[in-house]
Amino acid sequence: MTAHFRRLDTALLLRAYAAGLFPMADTRDSPDVFWVEPRRRGILPLPSFHLSRSLARTLRRERFRHTRDQAFGQVISACAEAAPGREQSWINRSIEEAYVRLYREGHAHSIETWDAHGELVGGLYGVRIGAAFFGESMFSRETDASKAALAHLVARLRAGGFRLLDCQFWTPHLARFGAVEVRRSRYLSLLAEALPLAADWACFDAVLGGGDGAGSRIVQFLSQTS
Repeated sequence: MTAHFRRLDTALLLRAYAAGLFPMADTRDSPDVFWVEPRRRGILPLPSFHLSRSLARTLRRERFRHTRDQAFGQVISACAEAAPGREQSWINRSIEEAYVRLYREGHAHSIETWDAHGELVGGLYGVRIGAAFFGESMFSRETDASKAALAHLVARLRAGGFRLLDCQFWTPHLARFGAVEVRRSRYLSLLAEALPLAADWACFDAVLGGGDGAGSRIVQFLSQTS
């Protein structure tokens, strides 16, 4: 069945992101993709990220363990699954396979949220170019699991000197975290500023450390840099 899906070139994908476009499919089983360039773009200004008291409490209670780039394939597959209120996914086989290749090439990244039993319960993935991070999709199998992943992502981007977090589309859910909508011209200006800059995806690892307490450290870091 996968033979019917077209192979997306990763170099083409990176050029598209740099020009303000991204791919989508009509359904999970669609063989084709189309390119999207919204007239109004959703972004989450990193200094304006809103960490709610309830999410801060969840993180401090260490309900979850946080990792990055440990289960990219599992994360994108989970994002492509049907969910309540989302019976169809825009992530078809071509997109999934191409972003796994982007990950292997070092251009795509994931944040994973694990429960106390070592089960993957939430996460997100996206593409990085320069100091821009293009958030693609996230999923949650447990309350607050995807929110915890988003908090981790924002802390990591702030620590690494990123300038732009692209959310593609504004939604009321993302607005709770500080997401706003900007015109295409404004987005392209922010993108042009971020692309040539260097940013460090991995430097937040030193803040997180290798043991327990990562959730508390995420809250502390976000509080200090807000």
